[in-house]
Amino acid sequence: MVVVEVVLLAVLGLVLGSFLNVVAYRLPVGENWVSERSRCPHCKEQIAGYDNIPVFSWLLLRGKCRHCGARISARYPLSEIGLAAAFVGVYFRFEDDWWLIALGCAFVATLLVVTLTDLEDQIIPNEVLLVSLVAGIVLAVLADQGDLDTRAISAAIAFVVLFLVALVYPSGMGMGDVKLAGLMGVYLGRAVAPALLAGFLFGAIFGLALIAKNGAEARKQKVPFGPFLAMGGLVGLFAGEEIVDWYLDSFFEG
Repeated sequence: MVVVEVVLLAVLGLVLGSFLNVVAYRLPVGENWVSERSRCPHCKEQIAGYDNIPVFSWLLLRGKCRHCGARISARYPLSEIGLAAAFVGVYFRFEDDWWLIALGCAFVATLLVVTLTDLEDQIIPNEVLLVSLVAGIVLAVLADQGDLDTRAISAAIAFVVLFLVALVYPSGMGMGDVKLAGLMGVYLGRAVAPALLAGFLFGAIFGLALIAKNGAEARKQKVPFGPFLAMGGLVGLFAGEEIVDWYLDSFFEG
């Protein structure tokens, strides 16, 4: 039974990853992502269903459009595989509670979209955050963990902390990042604290690597922070509760 459930979640992750790639590509530029069929971004030819199978079609076509031969970014299969792996990871994290599995899957799907849009267009769409917020609240209620107050407080604190950072350092932090932090609080509850710390750590490491490579010129480069928050979000989802418990037991025992 476990094998069947894992396979189904993996397939769902592949299919949803393919769809979310389309959303991330079209939403920031105002294109129809609901009903319009997939097209090659280069020659605009419609992509047939047999050329739109997650991962496998990309491999069979060797990463090129069947019509014009233009290269298709590896981000598509990587995103699909990544979301499938994340869904399976969520399953093993919360295998006793399908509402928590649904909550975790909705969270990682959100992280995928905001990572793609922030990397490509340096924007985190409000539409994505709003839909994810509604889904997160509904699923948190259905999961019935008795921690809705903790989630609300965590969301408020995360939002305020990132908002203050954005006020101090506006060139490095946008309001999309601030709203994403608040959303992470809804999904993670108290685990949002290590998630944000991990996000800042990943960002700092990348910044130092950039400075080491490019010197002073690196300070002029604009780097989206959303992907680092997303990485921190994964830390919070899969290890955040344990990190918080370790911290409280170590420094506030008794």
